Amino acid sequence: MSKNYNFFAMVNRMKMVDRWALMHNTSKENIAEHSHSVAVIAHALALIGNKEFGKSYDAQRAAVLSLYHDTTEVITGDMPTPVKYYNEEIKSVYKSIEGEAGKRLLAMLPESYKADYLPFFEKQESDTELWKLVKAADKISALIKCIEETRMGNREFEIALKAQEKRIKEIDLPEVKFFCDNFLPAYYLTLDEHTK
Repeated sequence: MSKNYNFFAMVNRMKMVDRWALMHNTSKENIAEHSHSVAVIAHALALIGNKEFGKSYDAQRAAVLSLYHDTTEVITGDMPTPVKYYNEEIKSVYKSIEGEAGKRLLAMLPESYKADYLPFFEKQESDTELWKLVKAADKISALIKCIEETRMGNREFEIALKAQEKRIKEIDLPEVKFFCDNFLPAYYLTLDEHTK
């Protein structure tokens, strides 16, 4: 007799949770789209680390961790950054809420699958270096969103663009600098400039 498990249906709802909710957007972005972007970038950062800097990252695992990095937001919603990081107390409470949301999602899986998905919701020490890449990719993805919005003339993102550029420069990972030097400039181009 089959049972009904809600995990994948809930993950599918990532497309219902919009990001940048307090800001006017020329193009809306949901957490499913954002997670795909982060996965592509984290995978690239891992490959850059391996090919350019002699690292031994598991690029595929970096991509999968990225796909799930915001999944708890199907329960918590996407809390605006100025609120989420307003002070250490709010940050701590929000982390606790995220932890509870992760447990709720894991409870929606068959018992024999929970251990496979646990590392996406409870960070494992063995993934520490990969989570650094995911976090960097998350910031790069946010920067790309700011670039896209400002290129469309949306002044709402001008301050966010400068803040994200500053955050990216503060990341002490050679993979990030390589990506920003070699791949990020293309995001400032138009389609015609890409294809000429």
